Amino acid sequence: QVQLVESGGGLVQAGGSLRLSCAASGRTFSNYSMGWFRQAPGNERELVATITWRGVSTYYLDSVKGRFTISRDNAKNTVYLQMNSLKPEDTAVYYCAARPYSTSRRSDDYDYWGQGTQVTVSS
Repeated sequence: QVQLVESGGGLVQAGGSLRLSCAASGRTFSNYSMGWFRQAPGNERELVATITWRGVSTYYLDSVKGRFTISRDNAKNTVYLQMNSLKPEDTAVYYCAARPYSTSRRSDDYDYWGQGTQVTVSS
């Protein structure tokens, strides 16, 4: 089992920044690839970013490229999502998720999920 706890969400004005954190406990964090997903009211959950278990490769949703950065610190068992130049359309509940070794762009492929953290961007 892997337990995931997100933090860092909140209310920010458009153009502002937030850094989300996802702290993991349980099995060896470094063996897991991580993803950040988001879900806005009335919308399906969508993948925002992924990072491989070694942190070598990343993937970003087109609409966040150049604004968001995913990173991980395996010594701290934590994955981060730095979000800059936030837009109202980034408003959603953000979830981190883990799956062993290889990444995936499909939410169904992730075994463990956090409870989510709300990000609200005002215009």
